[in-house]
Amino acid sequence: MNRFFGFVKKEFQHIFRDVRTVVILFGLPIVMIVLFGFVVTTEIRDVKVGIWDRSMDPTTIRATQKIFSSGYFVPAGYLHSEEEIGALFRNGNAKVVVIFEEDFEKNLVRENRAAIHLITDASDANSAQISLNYLQGVLMTYFKSLNPDTELPWTIHMISRMFYNEELKGVYMFVPGLMALILMLISALMTSVTITREKEFGTMELLLASPLKPREIILGKVMPYVLLSFVNAVTIILLGFLVFNVPVVGSIWLLMLECMLYITLALSLGVLISTSARTQQMAMFMSMLGLMLPTILLSGFIFPIDNMPRILQWLSAIMPARWFIVVVKNIMLKGTGFAFIWKETLILLGMTLLFILASVKRFKIRLN
Repeated sequence: MNRFFGFVKKEFQHIFRDVRTVVILFGLPIVMIVLFGFVVTTEIRDVKVGIWDRSMDPTTIRATQKIFSSGYFVPAGYLHSEEEIGALFRNGNAKVVVIFEEDFEKNLVRENRAAIHLITDASDANSAQISLNYLQGVLMTYFKSLNPDTELPWTIHMISRMFYNEELKGVYMFVPGLMALILMLISALMTSVTITREKEFGTMELLLASPLKPREIILGKVMPYVLLSFVNAVTIILLGFLVFNVPVVGSIWLLMLECMLYITLALSLGVLISTSARTQQMAMFMSMLGLMLPTILLSGFIFPIDNMPRILQWLSAIMPARWFIVVVKNIMLKGTGFAFIWKETLILLGMTLLFILASVKRFKIRLN
């Protein structure tokens, strides 16, 4: 029995000597509980709403004030024409537009009915539906409070319209998100494992003895995966279009260029992981844990970024998938050009250059 307890004690000592094991045992559950607790929520917060008040009477002005005092919505500006609605959505400056009809108060008093049009950016179907439900609830509660004792109640017609996704198909959201997730995991994972395998099997010495420079070794390892990942991207787009009827409204060539940029970013990140990992298992673990969970939770793939606490929104800004999803949705669903996605493209390009420079520098150090 003493030998058994001695063996158990030795195993405990072995576990606690390995910092990575301790982090997995105690750190991972804490991180996942905190992330899921804050990220997985059906509540909305600070949804940007544009107002087109064609009546501008006291009732519509107070209704507008009620919307923004509810705690769920923030103003995105006042509109004066229908053309401004599309521009507001394409720029990402608003998620919902509220339109009060002309002579709203007169119609309400004389005919006991009036109409409000609610137009939503449904490129993210779940957020659009939740925002619409909250907005309808706020408005209906307000108008009911105006005449609670009247025998003939007012009738407010809420006329909803979904931009870019009239049928609220969830696949319109999942195809861009899955594209970002799959390309990141496959590109980074395969690249990191391939280079780490050379070090683990001892064949890296053969490459060191060759006339190849470090950057040439990296490019030689990465190039096949650039082409294979690009084929994956094209396959995902074709499946989305042919099987699930996800449109590509914008330029297909611009979409392909953005995919190539994102693939290059993911591959450079895989090379950077390989410079820190000593074994294939460690490279696979770092790629899966360090990329899959953040991409799913913090990229806006499933859970809206605007609903997250401020600190998680800051963390999401360093997630490449967040910016790529915005680019893909804008090109595929909204049909926008480069003028509307230049900021996201520059962020992806900057991240790519940063990862490439860091990979080359660390790779040189390890070669020495």
